[in-house]
Amino acid sequence: MLSAPSIQLLLDELERMPGVGAKSAQRIAYWLLNSERSTAERLAQAIVEVKDRVHFCPQCFNYAEGELCIICASSQRDRSTICVVAEPRDIPPIERTGAFEGLYHVLGGELSPLSGIGPDELRVSELMKRLGDDSVNEVILATNSNVEGETTASYLARLIRPLGVKVTRLASGLPVGGELEYADEVTLGRAIESRREL
Repeated sequence: MLSAPSIQLLLDELERMPGVGAKSAQRIAYWLLNSERSTAERLAQAIVEVKDRVHFCPQCFNYAEGELCIICASSQRDRSTICVVAEPRDIPPIERTGAFEGLYHVLGGELSPLSGIGPDELRVSELMKRLGDDSVNEVILATNSNVEGETTASYLARLIRPLGVKVTRLASGLPVGGELEYADEVTLGRAIESRREL
């Protein structure tokens, strides 16, 4: 152990955070050590407060502080469209586009039989209940473009289509500014399949 025990404890806890390796943990720890005590106290208070106040929205399973999340509580949202995502962290990037004005449904993960995650471990039944009142016209499947995300989207599409609800999938393909020579075959193939008329 090269650090004082309390510093090492802080480093160990920081390294448990996703995306924080040893060097990042050191930078954060030394920043905290060199900051005013009030800075560390505000950070600690913010962490405790978020754990005390934030819960899952009972309607869409996004994070919420009130009875419902701010999206479900808004009267300005289009209630005829639901965008299905894997995790709450998938909502902010979609919201930043300003292109979607409907509601969301958070599954709590994606199907992964090898990891023991089947339909019963996800919020699929809750989604189907939301679709039961005939007010939803379209479900957008915005799961990831990996094996688990594609499997989840296909499974959900098979469940939802018999209800007479339009099922769409986010288009995938080349990023803006991307060059064809660097695109992999799967991405390029999806770009061709998702082409649109000009």
